[in-house]
Parts: sequence; C-alpha cells; structure tokens
Amino acid sequence: MNKPLHSHLLALRALANPHRAQIMDWLLDPTRYFPPQRDGDLVQDGVCVGFITDKVGLSQPTVTSHMKSLEQAGLVSSKKIKNWVFYKANQATLQQIASSFTSASAALYPSPSCPDTDCTGIGNTRS
Repeated sequence: MNKPLHSHLLALRALANPHRAQIMDWLLDPTRYFPPQRDGDLVQDGVCVGFITDKVGLSQPTVTSHMKSLEQAGLVSSKKIKNWVFYKANQATLQQIASSFTSASAALYPSPSCPDTDCTGIGNTRS
C-alpha cells in the first residue's frame, strides 16, 4: 500500500533546497560524481562528508546541516568510519515517494488500456 503524498512532506521540503537536491543527485550515483575513497566504499558505505563539502563548495558546518535535514527526512543514512561521517541515499524512501506519486498520477489520469478500472482493480469513477 502506498503512503499518501502528504506523508512525504518532510522529504519534499528537504529536497526543495537546491543544494540538498544537488547533493541527492550526486549520492544517487556516487561513483560517477566522487573519486575513490581511502576509507569506506562509495556505494556500500556512502560518500565522505569531506568529499561532499569539497564538491558543493559550502562550509563544512553548512553541509553538515544540509545532511542532517536529508537524514531527518529519511532520504539518506549516515555511517561513521574513523573520524568521518559517510552518507548514502536511502533507496527505500525514494521508492516510496516515487510510488506515491505514481499512484496519485494513476488516480488522476487512468491508463486508456484500463478504461473500467484504475489498473488496480478498483472501479474508475470517471465514466
């Protein structure tokens, strides 16, 4: 069962900031946007906050604040390795958000291939 769109407001608010949205884009494909790390695997462990800070061009406290917002929204998870914090995208949360938008869209615009239902087996009330 999909969550209603309003249940994703914290995540959507977090992504409304252009710096956080950019960081999320990078974290979704870390090997493309970041160099190999000495500690921690880019995909398995996440990206070191130092690399994120260098790439985004903001101060370390500002980046930490952005990452905290993304983490509180469930969009990223963090892992401490030695003295550094590593962040990676939370694929499950992103899938839930995408699924909610897909369901909302299907309810508004039923597929022509399912004229009598909304393709979930529930009757279409737009006859």
